[in-house]
Amino acid sequence: MNTAVTKPDKISNPLQMLTRYKAWANRLTYEKVAELPPEELTRERQTNFKTILHTLNHVYVVDDIFRAHLEGRSHGYKARNTETSPPLETLWSNVQAMDRWYIDLADRLSDAELAEVITFEFVGGGAGAMSRMEILHHLVNHATYHRGFVSDMLYQVPLRPTANDLPVFLRDVWNSA
Repeated sequence: MNTAVTKPDKISNPLQMLTRYKAWANRLTYEKVAELPPEELTRERQTNFKTILHTLNHVYVVDDIFRAHLEGRSHGYKARNTETSPPLETLWSNVQAMDRWYIDLADRLSDAELAEVITFEFVGGGAGAMSRMEILHHLVNHATYHRGFVSDMLYQVPLRPTANDLPVFLRDVWNSA
């Protein structure tokens, strides 16, 4: 898996960097998780989503829910995760496409579009309203939060996760591109 990151010619907002960071960190996480024996992906652990695979699936589902909000359409989810998770290879393919979509979105949105407030219904109920910028910040932060849980589960295997913190991305990738 290639970890190269292409900087946009013109950087107009920090979300261009943050969406690329998210894709890079996802790539490192999936590369590490792919090293595991298949049974470790679905071994139940003491964590909210029970398994490594289901935790990764949750991140994808939330990205997909907010993509629907940003596109002004219904997402069809009844929960913030699905009953079962797809195979790792399928999930990784879906995540890569989703990451590309968010990178492209961050590259094309104007400041006015980033400030535009999107109204939606939370999956758990209740009205929500966030700017496009707030949604993108949330998704980057949300993925980082759950990659932390995956890292903890990797240590339990034991398998040392790859460092995928923002300062590592800035040092090794973004500032050297």
